[in-house]
Amino acid sequence: MHTQTLAEQIRAEARKVLVGQDEPFTLLLVALLAGGHVLLEGAPGTAKTLMAKTLALLVRAEFKRVQFTPDLMPSDVLGTQVFDMATGQFRLRRGPIFTQLLLGDEINRAPAKTQSALLEAMEERQVTIEGERLPLPDPFFVVATQNPIEYEGTYPLPEAQLDRFLFKVLLDHPPSEVELEVLRRYHHGFDAHRLEEAGLRPVVAPADLHACRAEIREVTVEEGVLGYIGRIAQESRRSPDLLMGGSTRASIALLLSAKAYAAIHGRPFVTPDDVKALVRPVYRHRIILRPEAEIEGLTPDTALGRVLARVEVPR
Repeated sequence: MHTQTLAEQIRAEARKVLVGQDEPFTLLLVALLAGGHVLLEGAPGTAKTLMAKTLALLVRAEFKRVQFTPDLMPSDVLGTQVFDMATGQFRLRRGPIFTQLLLGDEINRAPAKTQSALLEAMEERQVTIEGERLPLPDPFFVVATQNPIEYEGTYPLPEAQLDRFLFKVLLDHPPSEVELEVLRRYHHGFDAHRLEEAGLRPVVAPADLHACRAEIREVTVEEGVLGYIGRIAQESRRSPDLLMGGSTRASIALLLSAKAYAAIHGRPFVTPDDVKALVRPVYRHRIILRPEAEIEGLTPDTALGRVLARVEVPR
């Protein structure tokens, strides 16, 4: 499959600068191909920004970064009308959101009003400024990063904002052998701010992504697998561990991402294993644990593991 070949080339090229990040980088690529957005959560220094910059370079996407801070205003992200003294008219000064890959760094350090400025853009691929609707570039892909919410100076993201992300990907500190390889690379001159010097070269153009997306739309999903996706959502809503289970939007997200996941692995059909591989990144930010489950020490991922264990896998 064309999509599989391109995905393998992109992942191979990414390994020149990313060490031990195959799985989260693959999820980033799946989300881009499925037309979704990604929330990366991890402590500072876990290569979140590097991952986004690497993907942008490899697919030749225009890249912009916004550092979210408590005093950031919606107009700082979207843009604003400014008066031009020369012409005597107002003109639009476009904000950083007018790009193909937007990195929203530490998104949960900004207040809800500014976070919500992204909602229309992420859902409808457009923004409204002074009553004027303006389309965003294609592709438009948001990679937002956040520190774990117990960190000082963070605001929890509203549920409506979280639901706009196809995946929530968790990044942890690397194991010792991976960290040692990172140190070796920096010792030999690697610089995360000069990716071209590491031999990183673009693999595809944004136009190639349209061909991949067309191929992904043709990936077949048997009735049994569709039923499996639906039963996972229903079981999450019945779960004794959860106050809120997955919505229909979660099921749609799981379906579309599973088709992209199958395509990059060279399959023209979705398997139950494709679905299972993506349940946690699709669901973990869309469910709410019961207080007693949290006291018991459950995490969203362990609760989802229990949900999956109760749903029969189609043959």
